[in-house]
Amino acid sequence: MLSYWEKAYFLDYDFIIAGAGITGLSTALEIKEKFPHSSVLVIERGIMPTGASTKNAGFACMGSVSELLADLKNSSEDKVIELFKWRKEGLEILRKRLGDAQINYQQNGSYELISEKEMYCLDKIEYLNLLLKSVNNTTFKLSSKKAIDFGFSSSFKALIENICEGELNSGKMMKSLINLCLQKGIEIKTGVEIISFTQLNNKVDVNVKSHSNELSFNTFNFILCTNAFTKSLFPQADVIPGRGQVIITKPLEHLKFKGIYHFDEGYYYFRVINDRILFGGGRNIDFETEATTEFAITEKIQKNLEHIMQNKILPSRTFEIEERWSGIMAFGEDKFPVIRPISSNVYGAFRFGGMGVALASKTAKEVVKIITEEK
Repeated sequence: MLSYWEKAYFLDYDFIIAGAGITGLSTALEIKEKFPHSSVLVIERGIMPTGASTKNAGFACMGSVSELLADLKNSSEDKVIELFKWRKEGLEILRKRLGDAQINYQQNGSYELISEKEMYCLDKIEYLNLLLKSVNNTTFKLSSKKAIDFGFSSSFKALIENICEGELNSGKMMKSLINLCLQKGIEIKTGVEIISFTQLNNKVDVNVKSHSNELSFNTFNFILCTNAFTKSLFPQADVIPGRGQVIITKPLEHLKFKGIYHFDEGYYYFRVINDRILFGGGRNIDFETEATTEFAITEKIQKNLEHIMQNKILPSRTFEIEERWSGIMAFGEDKFPVIRPISSNVYGAFRFGGMGVALASKTAKEVVKIITEEK
């Protein structure tokens, strides 16, 4: 039962966005820049963002050598260049919007750890640098450092440095985005699940439930920024969920390395954060099980992560795992985000292939560009 006041002032919006992750909040901010007097509501089913925005590793990823070479097996050079450019532009938009200090952004580059089976990557560094020269003057270089310098296993034969990658604090990033949205007059409702949406003339009814209550909001523009969970509202979406499992150690003394690291075509990644090692990945050893929207950890992948931590990252050292969690990413036939009108007054901006930190801000700008052109 709604009051007169609630019906008159709490149900109608110019824009409603599904999802309060990086993309949803960035889209809301882009809308406010283009349409400063518009009313904007962001709806999030969880108390915190549900997907991967607050569950990722805080990597500002551009793509490693082995990952980009794998992409080139399925995509043209032009597409790989364009996607690399999008990642760079997305990070620049994010950094400019929030400020490096607010998100603890550090562009210290990254290292890809090369094992015997990836030694072919060393011969492709010059080729990739030439390919990406229009985006970044020099992207990769063979490091003079050895795995043993960092205390890693000797099974890593070489290190390739990616000069343009960075790291950030995901918690501070999301807090900053939320605070900025609130400063701009954007409303955010959490703990509210969108059940369905229905188009009526030039408006969209967005049907939601919270606790035992159900009601409908009305909007002129409805935007799905729900990434891996998009199929629940738009079943035709080209989205395959991919769960990423993560472990983090208790604080360790005398670590010989800092920064961020990748190996095995980007399927494994780790970094140092507050004297802890955060290590994630491994879905490539069980793709079928990990193609899920269920937040959980599995014995198979957790044991795999611990084994690699003990034998390759921290050989001959003892450590304790402090926390374990998972986040849900979204993949599809193409590594580009889906940015498109779904129907009249309904738009989609989702599917980031595990690189939402880099791509979300650029994606938000592009979906708002589409909406603006239709006005």
